[in-house]
Amino acid sequence: MRVTPRGGRDALIAGTSAHFAARLAAPPVDGAANAALVALVAKAFALPKRDVSLIAGQTARIKRLKLSGDPQRLAEIAAALYGPAA
Repeated sequence: MRVTPRGGRDALIAGTSAHFAARLAAPPVDGAANAALVALVAKAFALPKRDVSLIAGQTARIKRLKLSGDPQRLAEIAAALYGPAA
């Protein structure tokens, strides 16, 4: 996940083939952007926040998240976020 804090609004968008991109209104101060990212991803994937964990990149723009849940359902949601296949 590539994160842009202070991006004006919270949005999860297709990034590259390697990762999603997220724009966050929260500043990168005292973990505010990380908390906003977890909340945004949880909402986008219809998961409780406790099922989304930041496992790497706490202070970097590129972050690695762990989502707990049905892998098939999570893959379908991720594919839908990227839009129809070309």
